[in-house]
Amino acid sequence: MVAPATLVARVYIDADNNIKEQLNEMNLILYAVPFFLLAIAFELAWGWHTGNRTYRLNDAVSSLMLGNLSQARKFIMIGVGGAVYQATTAYFSLSLWDATAPLTWIVAFVLYDFCYYWLHRLGHERQILWAAHVAHHQSEEYNLSTALRQTSSGFLLGWVFYVPMFMLGIPAEVVVTVGAANLIYQFWVHTRYIPSLGWYEWFFVSPSNHRVHHAQNDQYMDRNYGGVFILWDRLFGTYQRELTEAPCIYGIRGPIESWNPLVALTHAYRDMTNDMLRTGSWSSRFQVLTARTGWQPADVVKTHPRLKNDLSVFQKYDPVVGGWIKFYAALNLVLMTGLSLFGQVQIMSTGSALGWQLIGLMLWTGVSIAWALEGKYGRAFWLLDVGRMVMLGVFSFKVFVV
Repeated sequence: MVAPATLVARVYIDADNNIKEQLNEMNLILYAVPFFLLAIAFELAWGWHTGNRTYRLNDAVSSLMLGNLSQARKFIMIGVGGAVYQATTAYFSLSLWDATAPLTWIVAFVLYDFCYYWLHRLGHERQILWAAHVAHHQSEEYNLSTALRQTSSGFLLGWVFYVPMFMLGIPAEVVVTVGAANLIYQFWVHTRYIPSLGWYEWFFVSPSNHRVHHAQNDQYMDRNYGGVFILWDRLFGTYQRELTEAPCIYGIRGPIESWNPLVALTHAYRDMTNDMLRTGSWSSRFQVLTARTGWQPADVVKTHPRLKNDLSVFQKYDPVVGGWIKFYAALNLVLMTGLSLFGQVQIMSTGSALGWQLIGLMLWTGVSIAWALEGKYGRAFWLLDVGRMVMLGVFSFKVFVV
């Protein structure tokens, strides 16, 4: 699940104030979040009822904190993509499509998923793109909270893959809306409770074939990239069905063993930077960025090889902490989710200064809670957390009172 080009399309949109308000009303992702959370609550309750539980609190808190950060980030990060979209529409567009015509929406929906397939595929196959996407795959569980585990750095390069839509002249409001619809569709396939769906899986992404995508088993690696349509995988040779004899083992081969959002969002960039600094070859330094995911320069492999999971003895990262710590983490997640939802509405009307404060506070909260869930709740934790609670009070006062 890769966040769509909503942000950079919004930058293009903001250049035209005549349609800005119309597109704010199309912010389907923000409107869908409460329904996502209700679905997560239902899935959690179903697991308790059936005794087949797919949630761990620490893992779910980590995923949802990253999801909150990803959503809040969209209101402050601009990037170059929007400017490129605007220039493409103004000078290189075919202007063939009418936003009021049903055919425009059908073509855009299919084309968006085709572009998404290649973004998603290269996001697994090339290191610089994997660094942005890896956060979505770090969870060693598979449930609806995993769907909301999103990156905050996909805006750096992901916009490139949607330029063809603007070259064809598909209106920006159509691109934004079908992108949001594509992402919303992908939410429901992140569950273990729905079995194979037969003929449906010949054409569409389903929970079964998306479970394969999130697995780290050898036979499942780098498969099933489609967002809505599985046809692209069948066409380009990346399809793999789920095998009853090979249960999915979720997560990434080089686990981060941390609930810290800063670690989750930056560890792959850190690994690439270290490889570039450690190698003695200039050609290898450039190759680090564009090489196949997991590649290291030969001289670095000898001195600093990256360790990978042995799946025959795989164990999930699950530090043991007290019940009060779990309650405290869950309570803070609920508070930050609510603050994020209301804060984003405020940010849309007041500008990005408030957004930067929200991002900082959410990162602060994520790090503090991660320390607690990792059992690191000594003096440093309490100093960090008292400061955070003070800032949380100040921010809440600015959002809801001033």
